[in-house]
Amino acid sequence: MHILQILLHIDQYLFSFVSTYGAWTYTVLFMIIFCETGLVITPFLPGDSLLFAAGSIAATAGQQTLNHGLLFILLITASIIGNQINYFIGRWAGPHLLWMINKKHLAKTHAFYEKHGGKTILLGRFLPIIRTIVPFVAGMSEMRLMTFTIYNVVSAIVWIGSLLYAGYFFGSLPWVKDNFSLVIYGIVVVSVMPAVVGVISGSRGQAAGRRD
Repeated sequence: MHILQILLHIDQYLFSFVSTYGAWTYTVLFMIIFCETGLVITPFLPGDSLLFAAGSIAATAGQQTLNHGLLFILLITASIIGNQINYFIGRWAGPHLLWMINKKHLAKTHAFYEKHGGKTILLGRFLPIIRTIVPFVAGMSEMRLMTFTIYNVVSAIVWIGSLLYAGYFFGSLPWVKDNFSLVIYGIVVVSVMPAVVGVISGSRGQAAGRRD
């Protein structure tokens, strides 16, 4: 419940942190985004809501605030490095996990990433938990490094930029500030919705296949 409380009121907690620790906030935000994208064991970190909250605080006038340009550069860098390391961890771990992975499934995953890897990386950025797993699986399935790197950079710019500047331009509006919890709920729902739709569509497809 305490974690949920922090998530729903992350703007207040972050603003308090900025007021207390100042420039150290950049380091903390960098590490959170890096860990969420780079470590398979930390997919629960609140990347989307944190970016929106950071953007809204950057739009606040006063000395105890954040610089949106510096945030943009730092967090994109954290996201790119995190994904790249996650990819290499997956590439290294792949051969060591072969004993517990069905070779046919691995071959299908490799073929999928060869064909749809770029789109998966781009869309996966906006899906909590999925964005942490995608680069690991890309490495494990031996997706081409150059292709992965290009989509890694592009997806980081789009993900960080869209949420950070959504917070910057809209987070300081009175209605958004007064209903920040609802906005966070909305961000979570919008982020999760594509995955839910995908699962439902897949289930319907499998059901239709069984009937045929």
